Amino acid sequence: MFQVPVTFLYEFEHITDRMRPYIMAEFARYGAKHLVLSDTLISQIIGKCGLEDTLLQEMSDAGLSFCDAHAPFGPVRDMNCPWREKRRMMIARLKLALEICHYMKVDTITIHLGNNRFAPGTSLTDEEHIAMMKESLSELLPTAESLGITICIENIWFSVNTPDILNSIKAAFPTDALGFCYDSGHANIMDNGRLYATGNAWKAWNAAGKALPCWEDKALEKMLPHVVNCHLHDNSGWNDAHRLPGDGCINWEHIIRLLKKAPRLKVIQSEVIPVAAGVNIPELVAKFNELGEIE
Repeated sequence: MFQVPVTFLYEFEHITDRMRPYIMAEFARYGAKHLVLSDTLISQIIGKCGLEDTLLQEMSDAGLSFCDAHAPFGPVRDMNCPWREKRRMMIARLKLALEICHYMKVDTITIHLGNNRFAPGTSLTDEEHIAMMKESLSELLPTAESLGITICIENIWFSVNTPDILNSIKAAFPTDALGFCYDSGHANIMDNGRLYATGNAWKAWNAAGKALPCWEDKALEKMLPHVVNCHLHDNSGWNDAHRLPGDGCINWEHIIRLLKKAPRLKVIQSEVIPVAAGVNIPELVAKFNELGEIE
């Protein structure tokens, strides 16, 4: 079994406030202990004063707790936001997300560094994107340190968030307040995605002016010393499908054995998207119990 908490993502944006406690109770009924304080929930807390206490009460009533989080993301929310006039708002939002995590007793949050494709009207080099990411971290990490929260940056499938780039950024910030979130689905896109010329990886790298993605088959090995959180889900390599483990081509025995050796690992997260993937709650919880038995 896993020696760290297992936490589950759910698309609460698709249900009513009245349904939310029912979904929480269903997770608890089938053995889950923790849910993700998702980007949706953080955005809802920011927009509705007092919701944070409602969520904590609902989780407590179900016998659940939050133990990891994901910050809201997108071009104006990510750390490489290229529009100078919007960067102060981006930093303010992320600092507020850190404060929300602290209030909700969550000590790890995944924050997207950002991609280099979705910035209309800009023409920036990878080096300029990475410089903005570092600039943002310089502002965010003191807040994270003061609150006892670890910011986790994750591998995606763009040239500015590869495992090598993550390691170069981590080298610039040796603080324990910065770690990695290993995303299995994203890693698979940058490995088995080479089989799909119309897949996510090819499109992302071509749109950034690169003829060929730099394929990577050792993402977790490169990231392992600094992995604090992980997003586990499956796909074919073509797109970011967020399927149940086993419904794609990821070698789960290899991944789980490596993760169990990660020296900083705090949490195992299911980032299967249940409604979109057509996965029911008992099936989801059972699958992660099964993964935890891999030795």
